[in-house]
Amino acid sequence: MKLLLDHNLSHRLVDLLQREYPDSRHVRDVGLSEAPDEAVWQYAVQHGLTVVTKDADFHQRSFLFGHPPKVVWVRRGNCSTFEIEQLLRNRRHHITQFAADPEGAFLIIE
Repeated sequence: MKLLLDHNLSHRLVDLLQREYPDSRHVRDVGLSEAPDEAVWQYAVQHGLTVVTKDADFHQRSFLFGHPPKVVWVRRGNCSTFEIEQLLRNRRHHITQFAADPEGAFLIIE
């Protein structure tokens, strides 16, 4: 499973989570750090990526447009990159199941 980490998450997560989520990317690394949500959404669709974000706007896009892409919404307030890393690592099983679910479009992790 490949993730596209949104601008509100650290770009360092790509390297930190390489074992769990190989070939994942950060919007910064693909020239989308200042891009609107629509561009991020389209990039994820074109490259078969699951968007991981703290941005509630992707939640709404998911309801409006369905999937692809699938969206994982990290519902944590201010927290460290380490906390996000641990959350994504510890929830890997749930995220993988979500990715395999043909009906699932949106997953909240806390």
